[in-house]
Amino acid sequence: MAESRACELCRSPDGEVLYRDALLRVVQIDEPDLPGFVRVIVNTHVAELTDLAAADRARVMDAVYAVEAAQRAVLAPTKINVASLGNVVPHLHWHVIPRFADDAFFPGAIWAARQRDTPAAVFAARRARLPALAAAIRHQLGSG
Repeated sequence: MAESRACELCRSPDGEVLYRDALLRVVQIDEPDLPGFVRVIVNTHVAELTDLAAADRARVMDAVYAVEAAQRAVLAPTKINVASLGNVVPHLHWHVIPRFADDAFFPGAIWAARQRDTPAAVFAARRARLPALAAAIRHQLGSG
């Protein structure tokens, strides 16, 4: 299918793969301003949740919930943003983003204008927890 060959989420893992099964993968995104940013990506090239069977839809959402639970437990963010946009990349995926009151964009969206620079020591402390986050996500999804 020509569309899936052109799709960046079909061509590449999109980040560090923390979990993968036949339906989906969970990847940690290297976003310097947002440590802990994770995507849940359906492996098959589909654009909408309703393109999936009901059981697969439930499994995708369970994975999103598992990522959120792991982020809350390990990172203790101020808020978690969960979004499935797909306007630029019409391949079904969810952004699960831990947000902190001191992050560059808070309280705005991650694509909003920068509000501040987060201190390097704060980033270092959050990045130091990313291996624990990866382990917690795997545990939540039943593979760790």
